[in-house]
Amino acid sequence: MRKTVVFVAAAVIGATALTGPAMAQSTTPAPGTSAAPKAGSVQLNVNTAINQTLVDKYVRDAPNVALAKCEGPSPAFSSPVLTFANYTPGPFMGADANISADAELKPGTAAGTYPLTVTCGGQTYTTQFTVPAAQVAKVPSGAAKAGDGSMAG
Repeated sequence: MRKTVVFVAAAVIGATALTGPAMAQSTTPAPGTSAAPKAGSVQLNVNTAINQTLVDKYVRDAPNVALAKCEGPSPAFSSPVLTFANYTPGPFMGADANISADAELKPGTAAGTYPLTVTCGGQTYTTQFTVPAAQVAKVPSGAAKAGDGSMAG
């Protein structure tokens, strides 16, 4: 019994020692990057652990958020194809930002690339974001519908 306890304790201590350094995070900048934070930035949406393709992409039929790192009074987002509401101060998880606003696509906006700008404290920061083509929302005439018997044979 005593040998089993010692073996289990040694295994746990060994596993902890092996994973400890791997879990440490570096606080030094990567080679070729600057240690100084960016003065300001703007983006549409934030990537998630599941989806790494959300930044600067408008997502139809889902909430969209404009985010900015911007110092100064009265931050304001602008875009020719978006309207903004509910300005909220940060910080925000997953984004180096201190202000956000809900972003809504203006009706009739075509697929394409558009500017997103934030202005505050006399500084302006701009990025480009994409709007995908709208999906077909209407079932074509004559198409089978679940439960109407059209699939019965």
